[in-house]
Amino acid sequence: MLGMMGLPGMQRLNNWVLQFDNIAADELASDENFWEGIRNGYQLKPDYINLENGYYCFLPQETLENFITHVREVNYQGSYYMRTVQWDNKKAMVAKLSALAGCQADELIITRNATESLDMIIGGQDWKAGDEAVMAEQDYGSMLEMFKQVSKKYSVVNKIVSVPNHPANDEEIVTIYANAITANTKLLMVSHMVNITGQILPVQKICDMAHQRGVQVMVDGAHAFAHFQYNIPDLHCDYYGTSLHKWLSVPLGAGFLYVKKENISKVWPLLAEGDKSKDDISRLNHIGTHPVHTDLTIANAIDYYLMIGAERKEARLRYLQHYWSDKVRDLAHVAVNTPVEPERSCGIANVGIKGMKPADLATTLLKKYRIYTVAIDYANVQGCRIAPNLYTTTSDLDQLVTALTELKQA
Repeated sequence: MLGMMGLPGMQRLNNWVLQFDNIAADELASDENFWEGIRNGYQLKPDYINLENGYYCFLPQETLENFITHVREVNYQGSYYMRTVQWDNKKAMVAKLSALAGCQADELIITRNATESLDMIIGGQDWKAGDEAVMAEQDYGSMLEMFKQVSKKYSVVNKIVSVPNHPANDEEIVTIYANAITANTKLLMVSHMVNITGQILPVQKICDMAHQRGVQVMVDGAHAFAHFQYNIPDLHCDYYGTSLHKWLSVPLGAGFLYVKKENISKVWPLLAEGDKSKDDISRLNHIGTHPVHTDLTIANAIDYYLMIGAERKEARLRYLQHYWSDKVRDLAHVAVNTPVEPERSCGIANVGIKGMKPADLATTLLKKYRIYTVAIDYANVQGCRIAPNLYTTTSDLDQLVTALTELKQA
């Protein structure tokens, strides 16, 4: 398979990680020496501190070099590659992804992103007039727009709930969704991690509640996969979609869709496929000619992720988030729009300055403090999303804390 083995630099990085192998993940999370070694594997733009990794987690150099190798090799082989080993290689990528996701390979397909994955499920249901769908105003806009289109096309009723930024407990959230379900509800969408705040929702409890009422559940996992640890089957969901260009750091153009085996036959594909068994998930995967070199790089990204260690990555991201948010959460002029409980968040959080528009906060952070973020101003969330990555240092976050503290005078 094309360039699946790491480059010499990858071996150096692996040797670095092995030096710390006897240190527990929680302890290593605050070891700046270790993470400086990881940071050295990234090429960072010096113009600003990038705290907007939620849109796209760009590649570490080793993954990037592997990607370039795949581009060159596919280009070198041309149509021969596309007509011979393309599909065998893609199956190998699916096998590696499904092992990481904890599901069966015949329940997962590689798509181009979470939007494609989830919109296929929304648009691929056998909707009837009067059917209902449940979602939250905090869900991602592309999926909400798809539900609007389905509503117009099939006269489906969309019931929109609102997820509190600081829930009292899991039961409060489960009850919010439960109260929106009726005898006509066909599909419920829930975010595993709310994209605008980083809040982790109690997905398994929501799925169990919905199934007791005969409702299928689709989970938006765009910000969860390779961010924190879980196995998809343990969530008890029917469908799960994610983008791999986020926390797995795959090149742009790859995501996946999980469909529980018993539900595959119930979904219409996004693009028409030839005659295949209705329970063959590959019939949902007809997308035409696509950038296969991106697919190949999935293996390299997984290798990098496993070399760092899933437990280490989760612990570091959670440590970084609390490193800055705990320092400003009690300031009177600051609003942290993400729960404080460790189990309800990981690397992402949202922060606002009271009386200051999020757009103005984002502009000030960039122009005055050289910190790049994204402004969020809707669905009961007013602030900037702060999304560090493994290359982020505590000194980067000290700059953020300084900025948020000084902006009291703004």
